[in-house]
Amino acid sequence: MNMLAFTTALFVPGDRPERFAKAAVSGADAIIIDLEDAVAPENKRMARSALITAFTSLPIILRCNGAATRWHKDDLAAAATLNLAAIMLPKAEMDGAIDEIYADAAMRLPLIALIETARGVADARAIAAHPAVHRIAFGSIDFCADLGCAHERDALLASRSELVLASRLADLPAPVDGVTTVIEDADLIADDARHGRALGFGGKLCIHPKQIAPVRAGFRPDPAEIAWAKRVLATGEGAAAVDGAMVDEPVRARARKILALAD
Repeated sequence: MNMLAFTTALFVPGDRPERFAKAAVSGADAIIIDLEDAVAPENKRMARSALITAFTSLPIILRCNGAATRWHKDDLAAAATLNLAAIMLPKAEMDGAIDEIYADAAMRLPLIALIETARGVADARAIAAHPAVHRIAFGSIDFCADLGCAHERDALLASRSELVLASRLADLPAPVDGVTTVIEDADLIADDARHGRALGFGGKLCIHPKQIAPVRAGFRPDPAEIAWAKRVLATGEGAAAVDGAMVDEPVRARARKILALAD
């Protein structure tokens, strides 16, 4: 199984090592130790020195600081010494940073490209096709800040769709959607996850353990979808009708994917 084909990934601040083990029992599929936004500049060095990976068997991803920052190279040097599943590169663009990481023999860790800028979305197909990149994720909040647009579904629809298409063209796992900033509203979190799944996303970034269960619920097909998929596959092969609609092989392929998600 691809370790990076996760549905839920939980951020934990790199300067709070006492939270690492707690994150590992949150129910998340993967843990992202964050050296970037969650860590103040004065704590960057301390966070880097506190990095450990032996606290869990779950995939551990390290979000390093961006290529334009003074902490980037030291973060990568630290990553090369750890048992990581991947590095998450923020503000990913085709600006040479991915090439530099890929060219470093000590840094042949898979990359998750976190796309957070207009240029990143414009470069998404090239980023997804890069041999270093194993999955892409959407940093929707930073993206909205870059564009000056609202963090709303209509405003983000085109960009989200482009990331889904870029991933499919590169034969990558479906991309990871951005965070929901609300923590206490489980219904809203689940609805955001359902919206992402409907667009073709395969997972979602989480910022609090309380988000794990509703995100998982949002990506799980509901009973009506499962029942429909079973009726479709019961028709056998060739053209048929289910619930008054035509069924053929593309419809059956969708039904099989629904049942795979349900499992």
